[in-house]
Amino acid sequence: MNDSLLTAVLVAVGVLVAIGLLCALILVIAAKFFAVKVDEKELKIRACFPGANCGACGFTGCDGYAKALAGDPTLPANLCVPGGESTAKQLGEVLGVSVDAAARQVAYVHCNGTCANTEEKYDYKGIPTCAGAKLFYGGDGACTTGCLGYGDCAKVCPSAAIFNNNGVACVDPAKCTGCGLCAKACPNLVIRLIPADAGTVVTCNNKEKGAIATKQCRNSCIGCKKCELHCHNGAIKVVENYAHIDYTKCDGCHECEGLCPRHTIKHVDFKQAQ
Repeated sequence: MNDSLLTAVLVAVGVLVAIGLLCALILVIAAKFFAVKVDEKELKIRACFPGANCGACGFTGCDGYAKALAGDPTLPANLCVPGGESTAKQLGEVLGVSVDAAARQVAYVHCNGTCANTEEKYDYKGIPTCAGAKLFYGGDGACTTGCLGYGDCAKVCPSAAIFNNNGVACVDPAKCTGCGLCAKACPNLVIRLIPADAGTVVTCNNKEKGAIATKQCRNSCIGCKKCELHCHNGAIKVVENYAHIDYTKCDGCHECEGLCPRHTIKHVDFKQAQ
């Protein structure tokens, strides 16, 4: 290699090195002047949350709630349902205040339309999702407001608490964190969050009148209002032809369970799963 060629190569390499150093310097300066300041308090608050990003707190995930808490000291700090007592304790230490844990809730599937209690009205061959089946004549089940059984809820559950039980979704309360993602995913709104200390549940979501509901499901509520008329606290109301329990009024007497002619109102014990 002659001297002129070597000089040309060295000049080219030198130019490239100079350009690289200049670009690096520009990036360092840009990072310095355009850097987004990180709120240390916000980072500490965010570290307290379980990371479910369920939105149960009313904010856009854990990051959104952490930012809101860091900027507003008057905001309730016990809105993280999945975090429970552990998160409440950690938040109390970070914020320097006493934080009571949010009341534990569990997801419950208000449907008992199992294969033994109802039938399919056609053979569905479409997309195997509840949302997809719902678009085709309300689903393949005789009851169009019950559990569709294709597991949309199980797919979004971060704690693997939902499984299929004879055609109907079932929630394991021991694993459920009460995030509510399953309730949002259910197109029929069959899954709802209820207090973990609830002792009585309505196992039906059928909105049809008695005669039709009876044909659609052997376990359906017929809206007879026996439970409503005999509840001394007014905790049960029949709305849209099926019973609803107001757990803020229910005292756990279980009287309604024995009154139901369809055995749709049943006793549960979620406390053992805590």
